[in-house]
Amino acid sequence: MSAGGAFGGTRGARPIPPEKGVFPLDHMHECDLEKRDYLGCLKSSGHKSEKCRHFSKKYLECRMAKNLMAKQEMSELGFSKDSEVESCGEKEEYTEMIKV
Repeated sequence: MSAGGAFGGTRGARPIPPEKGVFPLDHMHECDLEKRDYLGCLKSSGHKSEKCRHFSKKYLECRMAKNLMAKQEMSELGFSKDSEVESCGEKEEYTEMIKV
């Protein structure tokens, strides 16, 4: 039998910290609107995240503005001006779906 831990892990192995560090949870619900928009977009698009990038960007911007995560350039998080332009039509399409 293995000498691993109760849950299959190896004892004494050092945990690896997350790449971006630790950030606080949104206990005060300061970015709930942005989160709901993003999750609603994912649901309506069949969980195709590329169609909801603009909502993801807004959510991350909200978290940075409220000091819920470290401030970073959006380009460091995978966003560029080109992706913003491409997603504008998708944003209007999603907004129309919500109104119906």
